[in-house]
Amino acid sequence: MRMQGRFQRAIFRFSGGRRATPRIAIWAVLALLFSCFCARLVQAGPEIKPTQYEVEAAYLYNFGKFVVWPGAAHTSNPFLICILGDDPFGLVLDHAIADETLRGRPVQGKRIAHAQDAIGCSILYISSSESGRLSKILPVIHEAPVLTVSDIPDFVQQGGMIQFVLRDGRVRFAVNLAPVKSSGLSLSSELLKVSVQVVGAAGGSH
Repeated sequence: MRMQGRFQRAIFRFSGGRRATPRIAIWAVLALLFSCFCARLVQAGPEIKPTQYEVEAAYLYNFGKFVVWPGAAHTSNPFLICILGDDPFGLVLDHAIADETLRGRPVQGKRIAHAQDAIGCSILYISSSESGRLSKILPVIHEAPVLTVSDIPDFVQQGGMIQFVLRDGRVRFAVNLAPVKSSGLSLSSELLKVSVQVVGAAGGSH
């Protein structure tokens, strides 16, 4: 009952006191989910606003709840969240995923130097330091079951799967379904509903 009340209050805040549309309701639930996770990252108190990379770290973990990987139910290997290139998170990501599990698998962070090392990763965050090499990185893992995420400008237009973008000072994300399908991954419709843009779908983008 307490959690249900928190969901209702979150929906009311996001709707500005108006009757919430399904899209607003989904955003409210996801926002609550992510904000609860972000609370682990901020030690100074609830009045301190999480940084962009604290929010992105929370997203990286929570994306794992809305994506299905082929064969994931038949492996006990760690769920690897990998970072390619300069690490913008520092210890933030490590603290975020400490002692966490996804689909019964322990979550671990891994820093890699080469795209070839991403095979075996569940999620790959491509740092902005790799923007000049993106056209060489993505083909290496084109058909591998790896969710690619970055905040590189035009990342989804260049063939990435999920791109972090800032909207009104908040971290949001855009999705490219074409590489998702090529990799054999499946994204929840709930995740797609709250993205700011979806490209690569049969009906175009929204």
